Amino acid sequence: MSDAVLRSTQGRIGILTINNPPVNALAAAVRDGIKAGIEAFGGDANIDAIVLIGGGRTFIAGADIREFGKPPQGANLNDVIAAMENCPKIVVAALHGTPLGGGLETALGAHYRVALPSTRVGLPEVHLGLLPGAGGTQRLPRLTGAKYALDAILSGRHIPAPEAKNKGIIDALVEGDDLLAGAVAHAQMLVAQNAPRRRVRDLTVTLESPDLFAETEKAIARRARGFKAPWNIIKCVQAACELPFDEGMKRERELFVELLTSQESAAQRYYFFAEREAAKVLDVPADTPQRPIKTAGIIGAGTMGGGIAMNFANAGIPVTILEAQQEALDRGLKTIRTNYENTAKRGGMKAEDVEKRMALITPTLSYDGLKDCDVIIEAVFETMEVKEGVFKKLDAVAKPGAILATNTSGLDVNQIASYTNRPGDVIGMHFFSPANVMKLLENVRGKATEKDVIATVMSLSKKIGKIPVLVGVCEGFVGNRMLRMRGIQSAYMLEEGALPQQVDKVLYDFGFPMGPFAMSDLAGNDVGWRIRQGKNEKEKRNVRYSGYVADAICELGRFGQKTGSGYFKYNLPDRTPIPDPEVEAIIEETSKKLGITRRAISDQEILERTLYPMVNEGAKILAEGMAQRSLDIDVVWVNGYGWPVYRGGPMWWADNVVGLKTIHDALMKYRDASGDPFWEPAPLLKKLVQEGKKFSQL
Repeated sequence: MSDAVLRSTQGRIGILTINNPPVNALAAAVRDGIKAGIEAFGGDANIDAIVLIGGGRTFIAGADIREFGKPPQGANLNDVIAAMENCPKIVVAALHGTPLGGGLETALGAHYRVALPSTRVGLPEVHLGLLPGAGGTQRLPRLTGAKYALDAILSGRHIPAPEAKNKGIIDALVEGDDLLAGAVAHAQMLVAQNAPRRRVRDLTVTLESPDLFAETEKAIARRARGFKAPWNIIKCVQAACELPFDEGMKRERELFVELLTSQESAAQRYYFFAEREAAKVLDVPADTPQRPIKTAGIIGAGTMGGGIAMNFANAGIPVTILEAQQEALDRGLKTIRTNYENTAKRGGMKAEDVEKRMALITPTLSYDGLKDCDVIIEAVFETMEVKEGVFKKLDAVAKPGAILATNTSGLDVNQIASYTNRPGDVIGMHFFSPANVMKLLENVRGKATEKDVIATVMSLSKKIGKIPVLVGVCEGFVGNRMLRMRGIQSAYMLEEGALPQQVDKVLYDFGFPMGPFAMSDLAGNDVGWRIRQGKNEKEKRNVRYSGYVADAICELGRFGQKTGSGYFKYNLPDRTPIPDPEVEAIIEETSKKLGITRRAISDQEILERTLYPMVNEGAKILAEGMAQRSLDIDVVWVNGYGWPVYRGGPMWWADNVVGLKTIHDALMKYRDASGDPFWEPAPLLKKLVQEGKKFSQL
């Protein structure tokens, strides 16, 4: 008997308890243990029914995805489920925690399902670039109808137990904390009633509309762009409606294997682990004591400060928000309230939740209002002079042990820390705009930042709903530093022959939500313009200047969407970028002034010149220790800059799709053709190519 599945009895009820902590993943030993236990109890004349239950904190939380791509071992999950369905004794699955993916598929093989009200079930395989591969796409529609099943599988969402019961996924909710007692009682009741062994596979699917699948494909077209799994899921549910069960299972298997062997799923499975790994800091042990964070302070009630404050209020952490003027404070609080009310109107929260969250936000016009805060984050104007004044004031009023954080997107955190007498308490917390929506949080470690501060902030990031990555102090940190490389080449290509719409289309087709010029219009072209105006002519001459076209556009007041024109025109409130002949004329005139003969630039050249320099800069970042691992860079780019998750991240893509030698050789080609040192391959990239290694092997 397997230790992964324990057998016991209560009267004439056989009990199989899954014992594979921490989440009872469906490893080979678990599958073998369930199958053997079902067969043993099924043939035992002293047993009337079987209860399958998870030990510890959850029923089966899903497949052991570390087995994916490896030679199969143990019983196939479909064979396990078939053993349950065909068992001569009634099988009841008792659910708690999060029975997801293969966990729910296993439960659907039981004849009946009971659950604690706190249970959440679902089929989230779509997030790994996969589909439920053990009958989930065939059985769930038979219980819920095709439309609901399709929505549930495509979203991968976690379904609360009361909703699951309402939809027929769960047969009964067990009140109280004793799930086993409730499940045994339910099994005894079924036996007493001489209830049938109800197999989900024998039910008929309800198809709500003959146009359901075409309508679904149309509805998901934009958000599913570039992904493979959603389209295969639709085909599977359609098969459940149109084919006998066994043929539907065969179709599901074919489409599952197609995904399992795809580059898209490999990238998404990689990213699944990368995101979890990024939260770990190599030289900060997991048991490092953390500072208690019960209250937070935010300096600045503008778009960024208000968004940051919302993150804390959403997590139930009281937050004090500071502004210099009452008018700015009132405006900031009004914006926060409007954001919450709009969320409530869309059904994202209840009206009373708006008031609860607003009650957690306390306005103040005095730094003294921050003196009791455990963490204080400044979100003020992005100049060192302003930051200096803020941190000197904070140093004077903040209590000992308070964490002092800067939201700078690229200024020197070490210099900012030097304005205090407690540099060990200072850290960067670079939120991305809009801060109440964007998931990435680049936490910037200064040379003096204490380890307990790092541990606290990385943990706090998750509490406020962010995906944290620890980075080092350098200009632009990780994300913006790499983004600058893309921006430089995008600008050069305009001068050489490309147009904004061509560059943007190449990157949109690659999978980005928008191209660099539409993104610049969205952010506001005037921001970069003012920074460039601050540079003297000597700085501009040291490298090939990349701002000529951008400057000319800004001089006409074309600052982007907010002015109705930038690189593109906009018919506001519609934000669709429209190519503008006026911009094309500006670009052509700029090329003429610079003495550049315009030429046709291929889509492949655009792809190489925008993305390969980013990878090269990533190699420099790794060599300098500004990122711990290549996966940290990937997590930054997927969550902060719209890199398509089905391409894994820039470093994974370089390792596994393009190949480092291909990138190295292309950089050399552009360097030799242009004479521009910009293209010199990073020493680390050269070294890895020579050794035949990948970034992931560092």
